[in-house]
Amino acid sequence: MDSDISNLTQFKDHFDIINDELYKVFDSQVPLVQEIGRHALLGHGKRLRPLIFVLSCQLCNYHGEDVYQLSTIFEYIHTASLLHDDVLDNAEIRRNKPSANQVWGNHAAVLEGDFLVSKALAIAIRAGNIPFMAKITEATTLMTEGQILELAHTDDWGISRELHMEIITSKTAMLISTACACGAIISDAESEIAESLTQFGLNVGIAFQLIDDLLDYTSSQEVLGKPVGKDLREGKVTLPLIYTLTQLETTEKKRLEDLFVNHQPTDDDFRDIIDLVRGKGAVDRIREEAQLYVEDAINCLDIFPDSATKKDLIILSQHIIDRKK
Repeated sequence: MDSDISNLTQFKDHFDIINDELYKVFDSQVPLVQEIGRHALLGHGKRLRPLIFVLSCQLCNYHGEDVYQLSTIFEYIHTASLLHDDVLDNAEIRRNKPSANQVWGNHAAVLEGDFLVSKALAIAIRAGNIPFMAKITEATTLMTEGQILELAHTDDWGISRELHMEIITSKTAMLISTACACGAIISDAESEIAESLTQFGLNVGIAFQLIDDLLDYTSSQEVLGKPVGKDLREGKVTLPLIYTLTQLETTEKKRLEDLFVNHQPTDDDFRDIIDLVRGKGAVDRIREEAQLYVEDAINCLDIFPDSATKKDLIILSQHIIDRKK
């Protein structure tokens, strides 16, 4: 398990059961499916998405025996998206080890991602709940659209904050929001409850990705589990750089864009950009924005009476801001 999220010791029992359930996906008769899946799925995941589903179920007083099995849907879909992401980005490192596409090749990584999505959908179907299934398929569609939108704006140094927020809402926040919403749906909660949890998850998901974008400029490879500046090297202009570029003169912005888009930037060039981002106020600005999203998320829980589960969701929300990886 990821050492950062495992510091939340009150969730250890949840994590243990979730991980036990995740092992059950490897019932394939094809050994390579099991080998790639174990490499990609097990060991260092945050398990945020299945955990937030379990807590949402508890908040809505659902205690069915299938709750942990259903929670794995969101980790399988998330892991599949990472496998596909790494192929698109030609990534070499994921969670401090070689990415699946580097070990087994792009074809195998894509197919493993497809396998995990299929497993997730099979589990969802067995729940026998059409709205539950519909919500999940809607989320996977939006995630794919977000990925394609991001791909279409590779090396787009003129991308706006609004468009970037649309991308991260679809790619990242939507699955976390869906995990929360599905907790309400499977509990047969009233529509107002479901909407509150949906918005809670959406705000938490946006905050999560804002911090993820920030850590790409402020952390280290040893802590983050992947190279710092990875987004920039892949042509992804994220919010830290978007904010920094607004602080530069037009000629300097054009010079940097030309260097990184049309030429071969050196490691020193990447370090210079990282230092520029760190020194132009973007770090504090994004942390403040992420905190506001978390506060909005917590406000969405006002509809629920105070309880240990509600407190757990608040703690988990704040951890998203405080995490180091």
